[in-house]
Amino acid sequence: MKAVSIESPVRADWFLDQGFRLDASPYLSGALEARKRMDALPNTVRLESVTAGHNGGIFNGPKFSRVYLEDPEQSVPFLGSTDMLEADYSYVPKLSKQIAEKLSYLEVEPGMSLVSCSGTIGRITYVRPDMAGFWSSQHVMKVQADPEVIPPGYLYTFLRSPFGVPMISSSAYGAIIQHIEPHHLVGLPVPRFEDSLEGKIHDLVAKSASLRGAFQASLVAATEDFFHSVGLPELIDYRWHDEEPDLGFVVPGVTPATLRALNFRPRAQRLIDMLRSVQGTTLGQVCEGGTLRTGARFKRIDADEEHGVRLVGQRQAFWVRPEGRWISAAAAPSDILQKDETILVAAHGTFGENEVYARSVFITGNLMRNAYSQDFVRVLSGAPDVPGAYLFALFRSNAMFRILRSISVGGKQQEYHTKFLRDMPIPLAAEADRERIAEKVRQAYRYRDRADMLEDEGLSLLTQAIEGAEG
Repeated sequence: MKAVSIESPVRADWFLDQGFRLDASPYLSGALEARKRMDALPNTVRLESVTAGHNGGIFNGPKFSRVYLEDPEQSVPFLGSTDMLEADYSYVPKLSKQIAEKLSYLEVEPGMSLVSCSGTIGRITYVRPDMAGFWSSQHVMKVQADPEVIPPGYLYTFLRSPFGVPMISSSAYGAIIQHIEPHHLVGLPVPRFEDSLEGKIHDLVAKSASLRGAFQASLVAATEDFFHSVGLPELIDYRWHDEEPDLGFVVPGVTPATLRALNFRPRAQRLIDMLRSVQGTTLGQVCEGGTLRTGARFKRIDADEEHGVRLVGQRQAFWVRPEGRWISAAAAPSDILQKDETILVAAHGTFGENEVYARSVFITGNLMRNAYSQDFVRVLSGAPDVPGAYLFALFRSNAMFRILRSISVGGKQQEYHTKFLRDMPIPLAAEADRERIAEKVRQAYRYRDRADMLEDEGLSLLTQAIEGAEG
């Protein structure tokens, strides 16, 4: 989203408004112009007057020691300032319940707006109904609307608008790592309009949030359906860390293909053997006539939005709203654009538990408008009876995540052993089951595209109202 540009010179009285700050950010980011435009509207209130809850409804949290667990009975989903941007919350870290219960006010509530307040400032997301029971870190600011005063979806739309984001971001302080605190936001000017307009914008956001929850539920259901249909229900809730550690094992018949112990980990081999024990084929055979390779390396040539394409990297590809730089498509290889139902597997990275390396994204619908870097394996089925949507139900699973990591080669930066990737077993359910599973995945992404459209419609209504009120 573009910031509101500032075209006039910096005035002396602006320094007073900004507490005599001498860094350029508050004056050149569009924040001051946005604030002046809000102040000129007939009805504007302070943010603190429309929030309620802990600390007045605008708060983050203290620093605290974190203990991460895998057992869902002993942990809660835990959102950092990047995790909150994820489209699929299946893979967010899980914080010990024992620690979470001591910080009960950090539990997010449906209707809250979450604002990144450390590092990259001003990224914003809306808490969906299915996120009840999630906790957030001290790097996430909670803005809890008072529903008796302002519709939560309307407030969220303003905060994420080209007027709200620059004002939030301009409050950041710090040299290397930027921060904002609750007191920086209390005086944020919030425009008010007639109840019908604010209510309509809220309803659009609420419907969008519901659809995002349906997206999540449909993907989870597709993966569960996959493992039931191929006769491997034990892999639905597979827990890697509950298995015995990979210590002191012997590998017979080692070939020149690899001498790396990681590639023979017993836990991963058991997973591979389970996939191979049922009827199926290999990934190489499925992708014969399709694609199974990483992208070509290329030099990025920047372009403006009108004449370029958004290039999305590994981390951003997993966000609900992928971000990236705009580049010239004409100066890049053709494989930056993906065909429908391509699976992109993050192909370069390290083994951190919360790193995206070995995670997969599905490209369809609106996501086909983006370009994608070379740091993904492109998995495109060449078999009409094995659609990409069916494959994705497997690729998004924890079991496949662990298998992909086990076939890594490299030093600091890992990538996949090409032979092992081609030989990856792919279980095949009955053809009718395959189509049903694929349709669940496709429906999930239709929900996601619809959710994006509704949010954008709400933002457009707000922008028109502000511009109309300015006369």
